Amino acid sequence: MAEQKDKYSILLPTYNELENLPLIVYLIVKTLQEAGYDYEIIIIDDNSPDGTERAAEQLQKIYGEDQIVLRPRSGKLGLGTAYVHGIKHAKGNFIVIMDADLSHHPKFITEFIEKQKEGDFDIVSGTRYIGSGGVYGWDLKRKLVSRVANYITQVLLRPGASDLTGSFRLYKRDVLSKLIDKVVSKGYVFQIEMIVRARELGFTVGEVPISFVDRVYGASKLGGTEIVGFGKSILTLFATT
Repeated sequence: MAEQKDKYSILLPTYNELENLPLIVYLIVKTLQEAGYDYEIIIIDDNSPDGTERAAEQLQKIYGEDQIVLRPRSGKLGLGTAYVHGIKHAKGNFIVIMDADLSHHPKFITEFIEKQKEGDFDIVSGTRYIGSGGVYGWDLKRKLVSRVANYITQVLLRPGASDLTGSFRLYKRDVLSKLIDKVVSKGYVFQIEMIVRARELGFTVGEVPISFVDRVYGASKLGGTEIVGFGKSILTLFATT
């Protein structure tokens, strides 16, 4: 029997990404087509008032229904549930999660794939904090928040990965499904708990240095409420892992 070819499902949760969506989709298509990988892009829009869903419909007409899969939702329901929703409709045996705001460049997806194959990793995570990784476009306050959050998490939870708050990762499909079943955190801490639970369940994590660039269009969705929630959630994780 011939070996099944790997397929990569790219999950793009969106909310008010009208300006960014056409470019990020173009870059994903260009990158993966040139590399010869089998892929699909699943756009999960949470009823964006700026017309993101209409833009997604136009992109589907341009690239085709096999490449662009639309799975909109009725409202802003959270990142974790967006992944659950996306996985239900994904055909790939690997899932890539990334932001749709151009902060994650699709050129790194091929590096994730190569890293995964190199060590048969269950998860490959983009990291801003080792090797050639870095952050561009953030002010000092935002950099400090990220660094402090990462440091506190490293000290308390010992997760075995260098960048815990990032959201650019490749997962084996079954691994992502198992992790989502275990994770209880919301918002900013969701990505952290994913890695902490992965360590707890014995899954392997590879890392690829990435350049993170702050969004050009639209507003950041990280605010004071999320930061306070982060502190509470980290202490809960510390007590339960």
